[in-house]
Amino acid sequence: MDTHTLELLEFDKVRALVAAQAACSLGKEAASKLEPSLDPAEVRDRQALTTEMADALSAGLVPPFGGLHDIRALVRRAQVGGLLDPEELAGIVDSLKAIANLAAWLDRIGDEFPRLGAMRREVGQFEGVCNAIESCIDERGKILDTASRRLGAIRREMSQVEDRIKETLTRMLRSNEIKRILRYPNFTMVGHHYVLPIAKEHRGEIQGSVHRTSASNETVYVEPQAIAEQSAQLSFLLAKEAKEIRRILRWLSAQVGQVADSLLGTLETLAELDLIFARGRFSLDYRHTPPDFNNDGKLSLRGARHPLLEALFRKQSTTVGSAVRTVLDDSVEPENGNTQTVRTADPTEPRTVTPIDVHLGLKFKMLVVTGPNTGGKTVALKTVGLLAVMAQAGLHIPANQGSQLPFFDDVLADIGDEQSLEQSLSTFSSHIRRVSSIFARATEKSLILMDEMGAGTDPAEGAALGRAILDEIDSVGSLAIVTTHIGDLKTYAFTNPRAENAAVEFDLETLRPRYRLHIGDIGQSNALQIARRLNLPEHLVARASKYLAEGQGKHLPEMEIVQKLRKDAEDAHQAALAAQAEADRSRDALNVRLGDLQKQAENDARLVEARARLQPGDRVVVPRFGYDRPGRIVKLDVRKKTATVSIGMMKWDVAIDELIPQMIRTPEVTGPKDKPTLAGTKHGKRIDDFEE
Repeated sequence: MDTHTLELLEFDKVRALVAAQAACSLGKEAASKLEPSLDPAEVRDRQALTTEMADALSAGLVPPFGGLHDIRALVRRAQVGGLLDPEELAGIVDSLKAIANLAAWLDRIGDEFPRLGAMRREVGQFEGVCNAIESCIDERGKILDTASRRLGAIRREMSQVEDRIKETLTRMLRSNEIKRILRYPNFTMVGHHYVLPIAKEHRGEIQGSVHRTSASNETVYVEPQAIAEQSAQLSFLLAKEAKEIRRILRWLSAQVGQVADSLLGTLETLAELDLIFARGRFSLDYRHTPPDFNNDGKLSLRGARHPLLEALFRKQSTTVGSAVRTVLDDSVEPENGNTQTVRTADPTEPRTVTPIDVHLGLKFKMLVVTGPNTGGKTVALKTVGLLAVMAQAGLHIPANQGSQLPFFDDVLADIGDEQSLEQSLSTFSSHIRRVSSIFARATEKSLILMDEMGAGTDPAEGAALGRAILDEIDSVGSLAIVTTHIGDLKTYAFTNPRAENAAVEFDLETLRPRYRLHIGDIGQSNALQIARRLNLPEHLVARASKYLAEGQGKHLPEMEIVQKLRKDAEDAHQAALAAQAEADRSRDALNVRLGDLQKQAENDARLVEARARLQPGDRVVVPRFGYDRPGRIVKLDVRKKTATVSIGMMKWDVAIDELIPQMIRTPEVTGPKDKPTLAGTKHGKRIDDFEE
């Protein structure tokens, strides 16, 4: 889809809002790369996944992403034979456990949410690698003594040597001669060497090696000659320990490398799952709904809101509200220790986005929007374009249930002041260049958005050029919304049955826009009314009114009559659309209910059939004793339709109709290609047989 349009519509900010809802860095990265799709099947699949996730979250079924990190760089390093350190391997364990938890979650919800459940097939099983690492490294990243027999033996010998060193030093510390020359009465360590803190002036009174001097040069840390042999032995054992630890880390890294392909594929799947999670949370948080797609080129948005404005107003409301609450907390004394709630008229009142209704492709394919500056024309234009892009990116949209969208092959926009200093182009020149590029790409399946058509040049020439552009859009057959101030373009819809006017509402009393869009109306710039409200001398306003009437000519009453008829027809059409949407929702709800009843009937039939096949020894659940307490059939009495069931230490006689056979499902669990290696093996060798 046209990248310049995505920039103009600020789709990157929508990506940021979605990324903020992701659970981990994998989803945040996927959200930052989110792009609208041009494949209808892919769009429908994305929307269905977003809907399932939103429904799952509403039901309290939150995917357990805790512990999942982006370990792809570590896995790729292990794949090419790189060595991972203990902390990195411990981090991989956290992610492997999170993968297992997410796999179990997908398995658990698969029946109710089949599209999400189907992702389970792309999640590999890495219990063997996880167990191998956990058997060698603890959660803090420390190599365990039990990691290998060789390491255990080395550390036991090291412990014995250290005990002998400490014993020797303890005996020395009891000596009055040694006590006299110590800076403080204890031994310490410098690196891996045990040392005594000797006063500088007494350095020559003890034999040994100096390993450090204090910052004040008043203390020297000496390794006594009495422990030199044992210290050398300890250094030798430390070198052996380091070599063994490196061997263990090399083996564990190889275990990760063996499942790298499968693990990398799983991480990509879980990144997509986190992105779906973010889309679902975004939908619920901002009260979005899934659009209904059609192949008829029909666009009908009901109660559409601009998502970035909504996010901005939320942020402003939170900031202002926090500031006001701080002032109130400082100025209002609580009664009886309870915080008082103080209502204010303005500061904490949240701003809201005014929703708009807009449709294209039903009676007309072009909409010419007019009205005063800052009246909301550009916002309406961007709202339609941004919602179309969001929908094809798999996002629910901020609009009422029943809103419809076609599949666009492109959304092409020319919005805002695009004066180019680098290319020495004026605003008008930049617009013309953009219009040319739009017509080079546009098809009958495109959506074209043009702001302030014909502006930036002589009004007469701008009007002529604007009409020519509208004619070209009409000949291409694209859906289009254009905004303009040029009066001559306001009459275009009267001569083209495939075009319609629309106006943004403006409050002449407050001189503020109301942001509502009225299809069928012609917007007025209201310059004279605004001038009168701003106390321009009345004789100037009267003279301007006279000139305006002369310029409009004698056909104005006929134009107003035609416009009123078109507006009445549009109002009736909107009422019919609302009724149709309500009927569609009722039909869809009925179909869902019928589907649920049919599914329940099928489940009941399967349950009856399963009960008929029950035999002694089968595992069953008795709901009144709890679903988490399965039992086993001891005896069946088909004539009495009862069964004796052993649950725990007790046996119960229950009706067969109460029994629910316990189905233990073992779903196919495969990674993209490689099956994980069992813990403790590498090409048939155990860790103690592994050599670098």
